[in-house]
Amino acid sequence: MTDSIKLVVFDWAGTTTDYGSQAPVQVFDRTFSARGLHFSRADINAPMGMEKRAHIRAMLSTEKGSQLWQEAQGRMWEESDVDALYEAFEASLADVVASFSTPLDGVPETVERLRAMGLKIGSTTGYTSEMMRHVLPVAAQGGYAPDVTITPDITGVGRPSPFMIYECMRRLNVWPAWHVVKVGDTITDIREGKNAGAWAIGILTGSNLLGLTKEEAEALPAEALAERKAKARETYLAAGADIVIDSIRELPEAILSLNARLSEGR
Repeated sequence: MTDSIKLVVFDWAGTTTDYGSQAPVQVFDRTFSARGLHFSRADINAPMGMEKRAHIRAMLSTEKGSQLWQEAQGRMWEESDVDALYEAFEASLADVVASFSTPLDGVPETVERLRAMGLKIGSTTGYTSEMMRHVLPVAAQGGYAPDVTITPDITGVGRPSPFMIYECMRRLNVWPAWHVVKVGDTITDIREGKNAGAWAIGILTGSNLLGLTKEEAEALPAEALAERKAKARETYLAAGADIVIDSIRELPEAILSLNARLSEGR
């Protein structure tokens, strides 16, 4: 079909690598704790998917973040504090991110199947190009190498703006935007896709939105895990997701269903 999906744009941590986005969660926790600020995992996860300096700013801008900073530092935070936290985060992440960069189960096989369907593979991230320098070789060694990876420092602005997706489209010569699917594990991913005018698909297993490590997910009773997934599904849909899938292995079938919608003029 000429009017069909031509490009899939994946997120990285929590979607194709790093089950539950553990690398950034651990480093954010370490970075804030070193300054006397103790956030919950849910607090850290809330802005996940954003460019990391913006992520830090978003956390400090909350009522809880401002209060924690005031209590720990005896003054209100300033932009220079965001810069200092970001520098500490970036330095710490470089030490650990490679160990979280092996592709998740099903990723290489699914990407191979998508390419066999004639699709191009793009990716966007909240990491910088320098951070991705540690991620890309490990992912490639594990069998996952997208056609292009776009970072916020390339476009000058990160999610939820659409510009990283647009840069994927430009480099891979795909348009209009309804020939593109954004696939991710955060609300920021969904908003990025919808702001671009693309389709958006949320993934449950391994997602930041579900908020579990692999060990926690496997230890959780089936009924409790199903409840968490149901809640996460509703959150994705409320943010504008067109489809929510349990795992990346379901993505080819989801894309075929989008092609069916396009063939009907939807």
